[in-house]
Amino acid sequence: MTKTTAPIAIQDVLDRAVTEGGVPGILAEVRDGERQWFGTAGVADTATGRPRLPQHRFRIGSTTKTFVATVLLRLVGEGLLGLDDTVQQWLPNVVRGNGNDGDAIAVRQLLNHTSGLFNYTDDREALNRYETHTPAVLVDIALAHPPTFAVGTEWGYSNTNYILAGMLIEAVTGTSLHDELHRCIIEPLALTATFLPHGGDPTIAGPHSRHYTKLFDPSPDAAIHDATELDVSMFGAAGGMISTAGDLHRFFAALLGSRLLRPAEQAEMLRTVPTRDWIAHTGYGLGISSVTLPSGVVLWGMGGALFGSWTYTYGTRDGRHVLVANVNADWAHGDWHDPIGVFTDLLQVEFD
Repeated sequence: MTKTTAPIAIQDVLDRAVTEGGVPGILAEVRDGERQWFGTAGVADTATGRPRLPQHRFRIGSTTKTFVATVLLRLVGEGLLGLDDTVQQWLPNVVRGNGNDGDAIAVRQLLNHTSGLFNYTDDREALNRYETHTPAVLVDIALAHPPTFAVGTEWGYSNTNYILAGMLIEAVTGTSLHDELHRCIIEPLALTATFLPHGGDPTIAGPHSRHYTKLFDPSPDAAIHDATELDVSMFGAAGGMISTAGDLHRFFAALLGSRLLRPAEQAEMLRTVPTRDWIAHTGYGLGISSVTLPSGVVLWGMGGALFGSWTYTYGTRDGRHVLVANVNADWAHGDWHDPIGVFTDLLQVEFD
């Protein structure tokens, strides 16, 4: 695929995501050295028909994990803790009961999802019993369940791991996760539209698209709800951040380009383990994943899914060639089962 034809092919995928997949709106931005391209299809607001714009902010879901892991690895590089430290060392008696043991779980096992801790977001009934969700509440929901496997024996995606990672950052530094995100990443990279909302703030400050959800009902005629205002306290360090395509480019270009971490921590981040029951053809490192395309090309980045907003950011190992895409919905019909199918097509068009 030449650089001349790639944008045409990308725009075709964007258009089909709307006309065939039924998504309200989609955007994609590519940066490859000096080349930069931005395209959209559909709308930012189904009521007004206004278009999606480069400056629009959106919820990035689990891409938050890459930010949190980067902060924690910077603290490792500063000598404030080690990846082989146990959870118990930094969060005494927080992980206890029902077979869960913080003495047996290392920091790196939180970051690469090999801790075996139950994923608290799988217990919707318990989540619905609370109006607001502190990290301690979310961990307690998880610990009401036994581990899904013995520590270090398997891989299982669990948002609980990153709620604990956020708590670790605060325990190690004595400051808030918000402050450490700003100190380590947001301020050095001038990510002016990237933030983790405070507390239960449901708003998206600044220009943004509406976020639409079918509450993960796969039927084409499922009711559509507006989830733009959303209390993300139940996601926090596991998925609560907001950003833009431009800011995500800057972050991943710096991260993959080895401008945020020392070589030792960079190597740890990129040391992957096989995934299971997750995205096909992926490995998972410390807050980052690799995806292998049919051609054999390996890309690095992260995806994020939240009510009404799905995001993908993947690029080459050196960070010079990166694609960011966002759908302001959590469905895609037609040939795709969900937005991941759309994103996969975009990666193949741009990188294969």
